[in-house]
Amino acid sequence: MGKDQNVPENDFPAMERSTREKVHVIACGAIAREILAVSRQQGLDHIDLNCLPAIWHAYPQKIVPGLEAAVAEARQNGCERIFFAYADCGTGGEIDRLCEREGIARIEGPHCYSFFSGNDAFNDRADDDLLSFFLTDFLARQFRAFVIEPLGLDRHPELKPMYFGNYRKLIYLSQEEDEDLQRKAREAADYLGLEYEYRFTGYGDLNSAIKSA
Repeated sequence: MGKDQNVPENDFPAMERSTREKVHVIACGAIAREILAVSRQQGLDHIDLNCLPAIWHAYPQKIVPGLEAAVAEARQNGCERIFFAYADCGTGGEIDRLCEREGIARIEGPHCYSFFSGNDAFNDRADDDLLSFFLTDFLARQFRAFVIEPLGLDRHPELKPMYFGNYRKLIYLSQEEDEDLQRKAREAADYLGLEYEYRFTGYGDLNSAIKSA
């Protein structure tokens, strides 16, 4: 699906250009920035991106009804090729059941922490990371809006031990090497009273997932 970045678009055969059908990607808003970056890097100009609210990261029961509505709207608008830029995301297999009903594929993995790490690599470290709380670039940027406020910690900081008392460290899975985001992630770890660990992952399995769409 990608194209050689060193070859001008008009050097591709006319048939290849004409048959590069649009793919309607319905995505979690929390990974929109990364999807656009991957699409630019790989020359995937046939991606039509539709993002659902990122705050559903905190309310997974809203994800599948939102996907169902987005699929219905896309098909009413004539979209035949649809891809879910979601992992399972805490839905307990409900996204997979929707995929089966609708004939739609999704990103492999249980959540974005896994596919950003690379699902195989994440599974290999699962035992070591069992008591870890994860941040991505998005969550490092939006820690207050997507962690502190939904959990009510801004109003009731005494609840921190109840939510995070069983965690031992905060692992920042970084998609871009950004010193400001690393500072914010360290501050989040300090706020939660957790050890801090930094891992640069890049886009992990998101690269292959979007390309395969």
